[in-house]
Amino acid sequence: MELLFVALGGAILGIAARYTLPRRAEYGVVVVPAIGTATAAILWVALTWLGMAWDSGWIWLITLVGAAAVSAGAALLIGRTRAASDERLLATLSSGTATA
Repeated sequence: MELLFVALGGAILGIAARYTLPRRAEYGVVVVPAIGTATAAILWVALTWLGMAWDSGWIWLITLVGAAAVSAGAALLIGRTRAASDERLLATLSSGTATA
């Protein structure tokens, strides 16, 4: 049951990262929340395998801060990479050197 709650928390943090960081028009609506959800679930399972108790405050803190950090990093990286790729493609297409 706790895994469900932590996955929901990761999704909410991913949604927050998507709508508070720049260049959100460069990638899909579900990409960053999905990354937040997956990160939270993976961190939670890894920490429980390492012996952390589910009712400890530290496992919650580590998992949710990690999910927020990965979501924010992914949003910034994907947005910047996609914008640079689009600019290169536009320059190539407008120069007339593109081949089919």
